[in-house]
Amino acid sequence: MESLRERKKAITRRAIRDAAERLFAERGYDEVTVAEIADAANVSVKTLFVYFRSKEDLVFADTELLDRLVAALAARPDGVSHAQVVADVLAEAAGESGGGGLESYHRAYGESPALRSGLLRMWAEFEDRVVDQLAAEAGGPATPAMRLRAIQLVGIVRTTTSPELRDNPGGLADWLRQAPGLVEG
Repeated sequence: MESLRERKKAITRRAIRDAAERLFAERGYDEVTVAEIADAANVSVKTLFVYFRSKEDLVFADTELLDRLVAALAARPDGVSHAQVVADVLAEAAGESGGGGLESYHRAYGESPALRSGLLRMWAEFEDRVVDQLAAEAGGPATPAMRLRAIQLVGIVRTTTSPELRDNPGGLADWLRQAPGLVEG
């Protein structure tokens, strides 16, 4: 069981993240200052930086979806493709948020130049994790073919937040039905 101190730290960290997410959704990442986030979370700027190294870290600290994707790939049933597993997890995640999660993402972060490098690092880390999973599944070392496969699977995830999909009248559900066939074909 966690100590009281650890529970309080977790509560403070969550309050900071919640305040940041709310403010980013209301006004956009580039329009919100660290001081405003700290104020909304009822902490000092100094305390905020104890929990997060930068404003960018507030965006990339939550890896829950990526963790779920890797876990689902590890638990993939026989006969179900990697691409289908990724599409299914994304559809489930979109359903949990009523589909508003991606719309909210675009409103909050949009095409912020400040976040571009962080997104690229996140996608690269996810790609590495997928390669590791594919190698574990094969029972051997990673190969160039596994890297290419990982890039394709990460591409499905990346596309869900692309401007092209946002502007697509078919929407997310249609895309997630099509994507596995495009990657596997």
